[in-house]
Amino acid sequence: MNLKLLTAALGLTVAGAAIGHASAATLDDVKSRGALRCGVNTGLPGFASQNDQGAWQGLDVDYCKAIAAAVLGDASKIQYVPLSAVQRFPALQNNEVDVLVRNTTWTMGRDTSLGLNFTGVNYYDGQGFMVRKDLGINSALQLSGATVCVQSGTTTELNLADYFAANNMTYNPVVIEAQSDVNAAYDSGRCDVLTTDQSGLYASRLELGNPDNNVVLPEIISKEPLGPAVRQGDDQWFDVVKWVGFALVNAEELGVTQANVEEMEKSDNPEIRRMLGTDGTFGTDLGVDKDWAVKVIKAVGNYGEIFERNVGSNTPLGIARGQNALWTKGGLQYAPPIR
Repeated sequence: MNLKLLTAALGLTVAGAAIGHASAATLDDVKSRGALRCGVNTGLPGFASQNDQGAWQGLDVDYCKAIAAAVLGDASKIQYVPLSAVQRFPALQNNEVDVLVRNTTWTMGRDTSLGLNFTGVNYYDGQGFMVRKDLGINSALQLSGATVCVQSGTTTELNLADYFAANNMTYNPVVIEAQSDVNAAYDSGRCDVLTTDQSGLYASRLELGNPDNNVVLPEIISKEPLGPAVRQGDDQWFDVVKWVGFALVNAEELGVTQANVEEMEKSDNPEIRRMLGTDGTFGTDLGVDKDWAVKVIKAVGNYGEIFERNVGSNTPLGIARGQNALWTKGGLQYAPPIR
């Protein structure tokens, strides 16, 4: 019995040590490496794409920059890893990236069966359809019998099947792995319809030969909460990525911007003081510097600034805030307080 108890005690000690090591592994690795490995889309305008100089830009890219700024104090210390929909989860599972920030839908199956944890929602989306204007179609309910281009390895495939079945319609799928190839197939006339997240449709339309000849139909057929994901079993890293996202939303709500963040450090508002590290030990408790949020906001601005700069009404995508407005303005963006 004594031997069994000793063995059990040793087992608990080893397990405890393993858990303790895992809880700080990714944060320590990123600091030691001096660079964040961020998994992003291979090319989706507004979210993650390279400009003519080869620099990465987009809403998801700014989230990568925000994490790097919080952890390393430098938003440029990032190794971008472009991943297709099929590649994205294995890359995170196999420790090829530290975080996945790639227009990925948070679902129960992904949250429970892939060894991943989603840290929040950086864009509330929903699946839609795009067709050529000359087809004379103004509703998705008119698509029975259509040939539909869709990306493989996505929730889009499943939603497409569910929608047509629920409405007693038939369709012919053209399933392709790379979104750029999906867009090309649609543009060449290989299919009548292109389906993906509605934000992706606006991005894809920019890459077509004649963007103005195509229309996004009004129906939204699914809930697609998109957000960053990390590996399970690393609570400290999960907290870091999660609270970087929350800080961006809280900063917008509190009126802290890229332009005024240094002045706001002198604020008497207790919420602002806690967020910016003037009061409390929230940064050190997280495993980063006390002024982590200042570094984040200096690097990329607040959530509203990120949205408007990359996908907002004055960009080529021209997307209204809608569900992505703050909760105080009728939207769904809401973050727990820093206190």
